[in-house]
Amino acid sequence: MVLKILIFFKILMYLCVGNEMEEKIYTKESLISEFKEIYKKGWIRNTRGKNHGAVGNILEDLLGIKENNLPISNTNEWELKAQRNNTNSLTTLFHFEPSPKALKFVPKIFLPKYGWPHKEAGEKYSLTEMSFRQTINGVNATDRGFKINVDRQNKKILISFDKNLVALKHSDWLTAVGKNAGLGELSPQPYWGFDDLLYKVGTKLLNCFYIIAKTKKEENIEYFWYDKVYMLKKFSFENFLNQIELGNVYIDFDARTGHNHGTKFRIKQKTILNLYSEKKTINLE
Repeated sequence: MVLKILIFFKILMYLCVGNEMEEKIYTKESLISEFKEIYKKGWIRNTRGKNHGAVGNILEDLLGIKENNLPISNTNEWELKAQRNNTNSLTTLFHFEPSPKALKFVPKIFLPKYGWPHKEAGEKYSLTEMSFRQTINGVNATDRGFKINVDRQNKKILISFDKNLVALKHSDWLTAVGKNAGLGELSPQPYWGFDDLLYKVGTKLLNCFYIIAKTKKEENIEYFWYDKVYMLKKFSFENFLNQIELGNVYIDFDARTGHNHGTKFRIKQKTILNLYSEKKTINLE
């Protein structure tokens, strides 16, 4: 069957052609050809600012993808990820709030019971603005005592808290936590069930094109050269769990009283390759 051979990437492009909308279709092969054409362009000026997502935004522009409307992920088969080659920033895999969902754990528990005054409280925000920002892995606890635990027996990924691992500089905060929540383990513990995660990654990360761009600056202007493309197939949930246990996958909380930016699963650059059973480097020459 043709559909089993060709994987279609539906890209909706809203063009000013009367009142009509044109739909551009990429096959897997034609998308690779597009990557080769982008590679041939060489250095491309960054016109999207200094944020971490600029490298992906420029690539979206070059491919004709409407921002915040990633059509590749909408096929439920392929995801597009792009990153600078010289960055220590993490790649976001997906957003996923913890269970029990009914508790709204981040705004209802973490912020009021484990949060701390926002650095811009009384300036940009109100005096009562609280913050809870933690990037947590499964090897080393954060300086506020948070760590990821993989419970294979009960098929859960959990966030744990250990007062003994809190740095001395946060002693005042720890005293406040004791008054607000007690100093024992989180109860209940926020978690992600394996089955829920399997469904999430099955719709977001089953297959992935991972693009790395070289960077340079001339007269304080940044340029990208998209010179490496990896085609990654068959996301391995076992590999995903292994990478959490190795400390390469992080859970990132970023919330303040006025806004929860969302809980993200993120990964160290290039270790994303270890999440897939099949890896292929695309020859762009």
